[in-house]
Amino acid sequence: MAKRRKNRTHIKGGAPVEALPDGVPKSFIVKHGQVGSSLVQLVRDMRKVMEPHTASRLKERKRNKLKDYLTLAPTLQVTHLLAFTLTPVAPSFRIVRLSNGPTLSFRVERYSLMKDVMSTSRKARSIGVEYLSPPLLVLASFPPPSPTTPPHLSLVMKSFQTLFPPLSPHNLSLSSARRVVLVAYNSERGTIDFRHYIIKVKPYGVSKRVKRVLEGATGSAKSSTGILDLGNEKDIADFLLRKRGEPGPDGGYESAASSTESIAGDDGDAVDLAEDYVGRNNKKGQRRAVRLDEVGPRLELRLVKITEGVPGKEGAVMYHEFFTKSKKEITEQKAAHAAKEKLRKQRREEQEQNVERKKALANKDEGDGDGVDDDDEEMKDAEEMDEELDDAANTSDDEMDDGGWDEEEEISEGEESEEDDNGESSEDEQPPTKKARIRGKR
Repeated sequence: MAKRRKNRTHIKGGAPVEALPDGVPKSFIVKHGQVGSSLVQLVRDMRKVMEPHTASRLKERKRNKLKDYLTLAPTLQVTHLLAFTLTPVAPSFRIVRLSNGPTLSFRVERYSLMKDVMSTSRKARSIGVEYLSPPLLVLASFPPPSPTTPPHLSLVMKSFQTLFPPLSPHNLSLSSARRVVLVAYNSERGTIDFRHYIIKVKPYGVSKRVKRVLEGATGSAKSSTGILDLGNEKDIADFLLRKRGEPGPDGGYESAASSTESIAGDDGDAVDLAEDYVGRNNKKGQRRAVRLDEVGPRLELRLVKITEGVPGKEGAVMYHEFFTKSKKEITEQKAAHAAKEKLRKQRREEQEQNVERKKALANKDEGDGDGVDDDDEEMKDAEEMDEELDDAANTSDDEMDDGGWDEEEEISEGEESEEDDNGESSEDEQPPTKKARIRGKR
């Protein structure tokens, strides 16, 4: 039997990575702490929304910490970290702008997954090619900038705008506009609604039967050739002017006006295509109806807190939903953070000077490796001092927050940790194993 020859299917050295243009944001979307299966699926759905400029196949392990992502992000040019966690009150969602902040903390009041939204709609279908281009962002119902507008709303708008690539109408290709992300502010409830839609372009001003003739039978499972089967119809009018098996008015055919159901509904939904669009017969200059089909997920967010910096190195609290501070307290807080930063910088400079001095001494004494160990000890001492300063400064802020956020807490895979705990406890309770008996010859 001849030996099978294997063809080379992989490029040596890996495929070349296309460089993204400047200004295109990248994101990490992770879960933090102990979460359930629903939040795990919500993280996957949010990764799908943020494609293609997100780590959609990011593998989280139990030993990963939040500090690992914050350290790795600048190397991969990641600009945002979106993290979900579960608190005793409600799920929490945070948007962290890397690498200097700010950090926006939201409480997830309600949410629906992609599978829940698509199961309630017959028309919402996702092919998959829509996620090759980033979505278009639409901000709705936010108050216009004015002296009376709360400053935190302007910061929320700016934060959501930086999550997606900037929109340039002159350079935007019409075929790349496939999805829409709607972020709407509900002034009555004080919440922010997050919606995700897919753009659909259909023929305008024709009935469903005529639309099927124009588009073909591509959506029908009975036809594999894309051609409608009219073999059971006696007349073409039976197919176009009335429903099959139902007589029209006075026993005759239905009129075109009575059977026509406009795809758009009114003239406000109809547009003339400026360029060729994806789909059949969607050519430049054709009049088409534009629809938005929701595919999920849905989120209702309530802003809780805005802080300067990133988790672990948080600065002053810029806004809090449930706590207010006087001007004197704000001034004292800013002074305390400024003193902390000054002390951290001073200690860092002292450690660097000590390292340089010991390196100079080590160069004189060649062959002695103690200087390298001393340098490592100095840098470890500096990191420990910085962590102590961060813990002391963030204690007061963490007491006000409704959900704990520990940057040292491990990333979990849902309920795996509970299983591991049960496994460890069961191992501890097991009796000592008996020695195996060896049967020898007598």
